[in-house]
Amino acid sequence: MAIVKSKLLKKLSKSYPNFLKKDLEKFTNIILQEIKQTLKRGERVELRGFGVFSTNLQKARISRNPKTSEKVHTPEKKTIRFKMAKDLFKKLNDEKE
Repeated sequence: MAIVKSKLLKKLSKSYPNFLKKDLEKFTNIILQEIKQTLKRGERVELRGFGVFSTNLQKARISRNPKTSEKVHTPEKKTIRFKMAKDLFKKLNDEKE
């Protein structure tokens, strides 16, 4: 089950009852907006203990529509790459440190 922003905010408000919900939402929005802007500039975002987000440039190419087998030009685009931290990998795989 994926976690959506509203559920994340509910968990944060339960964990930190002394913060107002609107302040937690504002804080979350600021963090996510900063991550988006940094990736848009082509820089990497490193969250220690969690992982690294970076952009990758996918070159323009000729691809194929699988439904019609027609050749289609796919333009150059940026994609997001995520590499998890070793700490997160160990926690996900229940490894002892």
